[in-house]
Amino acid sequence: MSDNLFDLVKQFAGDAVINNPAIPNERNDEVIAAASGSIQGGFQDLLSQGNISDVLKLFGGRDNGGVQNSITQQISGGLIENLIGKFGLDKQSAGGIAGGLIPAVLSNLVSKANDPNDSSFDVQSLLNNFSGGKTSGVDVQGLLNKVRGGVLDLDGDGDTDLQDLLQLFNQGKGGGGLMDKIKGMFGS
Repeated sequence: MSDNLFDLVKQFAGDAVINNPAIPNERNDEVIAAASGSIQGGFQDLLSQGNISDVLKLFGGRDNGGVQNSITQQISGGLIENLIGKFGLDKQSAGGIAGGLIPAVLSNLVSKANDPNDSSFDVQSLLNNFSGGKTSGVDVQGLLNKVRGGVLDLDGDGDTDLQDLLQLFNQGKGGGGLMDKIKGMFGS
């Protein structure tokens, strides 16, 4: 997955990195690797902070732009810090690289992950990688289909958020939620 992400970033690295006079040509691959690492690290941070619903909205196509903007800003911020610290760039140059690269790469990553004719990325593998293996055994594609169809908007507020996930797992005080089903599988 890391090689595919590196290649994807490299596809969009033209003006932002390769043709950028602030980046010496011999360091282009290092900057591309830093951008790839920032994307992967950004998604890992999002998932570890409990922002699974935002990631699902992004990959599920239920984003009205707000989630993608938020994720783009978080990942861009990480890349900017990395470029300043590792390559000695000033904030404006680093911001220009991040701004010219991250939005396009994320948009294309989501598109490729959702394209059944493109096997370079799939949502299940991406989220499993970003979560450190914690989503293995979870039908991520099934969850995305529910997000796309609005099925997971259990509280009817127009979005799928933590409240919906809590309701999914607990289905109210009377029980009958997913946790009860999981407990039943193990005889609890």
